Amino acid sequence: MNTAGEIEISVATSLSAIPAAEWDALAAASQAGDETHNPFLSHAFLSALEDSGCVGRRTGWSPAYVSIKSQDGSLAAAAPAYLKTHSMGEYVFDGAWANAYERAGGQYYPKLQVSVPFTPVTGPRLMAGAGPDASALREALLAGLKAVREQTGASSIHATFLPEAEADELRAQGLLVRTDQQFHWHDDGFGDFEGFLGALASRKRKSIRRERRDALAAGIEIAWVTGAEITEAHWDAFHAFYEDTGARKWGRPYLNRRFFSLIGERMAERILLVMAMREGRPIAGAINFIGDAALYGRNWGCTEEHPFLHFEVCYYQAIDFALSRGLKRVEAGAQGEHKLARGYRPVTTYSAHDIADPGLRRAIADYLVRERAYVEAAHDAYAEAGPFRKGADPSPTGDGPAPPSIDPEPLPTDAS
Repeated sequence: MNTAGEIEISVATSLSAIPAAEWDALAAASQAGDETHNPFLSHAFLSALEDSGCVGRRTGWSPAYVSIKSQDGSLAAAAPAYLKTHSMGEYVFDGAWANAYERAGGQYYPKLQVSVPFTPVTGPRLMAGAGPDASALREALLAGLKAVREQTGASSIHATFLPEAEADELRAQGLLVRTDQQFHWHDDGFGDFEGFLGALASRKRKSIRRERRDALAAGIEIAWVTGAEITEAHWDAFHAFYEDTGARKWGRPYLNRRFFSLIGERMAERILLVMAMREGRPIAGAINFIGDAALYGRNWGCTEEHPFLHFEVCYYQAIDFALSRGLKRVEAGAQGEHKLARGYRPVTTYSAHDIADPGLRRAIADYLVRERAYVEAAHDAYAEAGPFRKGADPSPTGDGPAPPSIDPEPLPTDAS
């Protein structure tokens, strides 16, 4: 597509143009900390979105993977990027920015989105491994993204759910950094669920025990289904839950039935279905993805309403599974202050934004200064509201909570 210095940068309109082994090796090498496999950055997950038609030109997510090859022709750096004609399915809400710009006579769409579609999970976005040239490769990827923005007439570049270090690097290169917040559960050596409950204040501990008991009071049983145990019948049931929740609450869901079959074929060992059964019939379920150090709760749904069943299926069963597998944290989707009372703690998330129009950039930069101040100021309130016993509460993770997102988009069937 273009050359940055001596580095040749290419753009692929389908992930099928990039060998799966090379993509996955690069994604693993680009991870930081204890998570060496982010299931959402895998070739299997991203290609399933394409092959099922969940992303593609007709959906407003047109793939534009930016990549750099090494001298031997192998993949050296890459960014999962999409040319977008709307702001749905991102979980970092810029609809107010788009509306303001268009009222002023500008054209906000298309924009270039660097992310995993429909997935508010932090992970590297400018994937360049961890070698001595990684920083230079990320800088070259950014140059490639800017070239795509210019050639397509896009108004902006948005890299969302970045690791903090990557956000800092992009800030140093002139991008605007935005913070938001999620709630994650962290294992602090609890051992089992009773050990976790023992770290909570008495009132919170009793409340969770009551919720778990009441959730199953109607003769409901819970099953964990993973790997080769997952059948098309499981996907039929889960998709019905997913569609029902979307239809009743948020409109058309993003993921279609074929997508679930494809991930079942390609990455079943990385999937946990938590299924709630009553009288031998599945009545609710949640899908989770298994990383090396974390369990990622994503979507949920039900066909019968029972008190606290959502909390049991999405949160408490996820904690149980993580403890049984030695996973150190549970990420239970976007937003959801109600997670705090159930042992999940505030964690800061990061995004970076490159805005081409100087006037729009100034307005957004001014807004983000005030928004970040609010994020920081709100931290103490969340820390005070934590459920842990005095003296038993570990240091909160992240920099604190964020204010309510502006122009919020509904969260279709997210596990939150």
